[in-house]
Amino acid sequence: MEYKELMQLAEEARERAYAPYSHFRVGVALLSTSGKVYMGCNIENASYGATMCAERTALFKAVSEGEREFSAIAISGAAEGQQGSFCAPCGICRQALSEFCSTECAVILGDSDNLKVYTMGELLPLSFRLPD
Repeated sequence: MEYKELMQLAEEARERAYAPYSHFRVGVALLSTSGKVYMGCNIENASYGATMCAERTALFKAVSEGEREFSAIAISGAAEGQQGSFCAPCGICRQALSEFCSTECAVILGDSDNLKVYTMGELLPLSFRLPD
């Protein structure tokens, strides 16, 4: 799957975000090495600790369905009424992703017209993880 197509799926997922407090919506499309895509969005809660980021929503859906390896993740984030921005995953999401993504897993940021691609290793160098 091309990165632009994966980003378009992330943008679709962003539309389903539940963000009544921050008004910042995030959508993700996570590509497994088997070729299946898992989408997720951020889901806020009045008790902020119960809020779930889009990245972990997609990751947990995928793992709960038996996936354990991923080749790419596209992340689209923006304040309500704005286009996507370069929205990198938060620290806890980087750590959660590093459990199942190799250091070479592509992390695609931006929007479908303007992509920046990094690797998990670039976003979380010296991560706390099992060896590859």
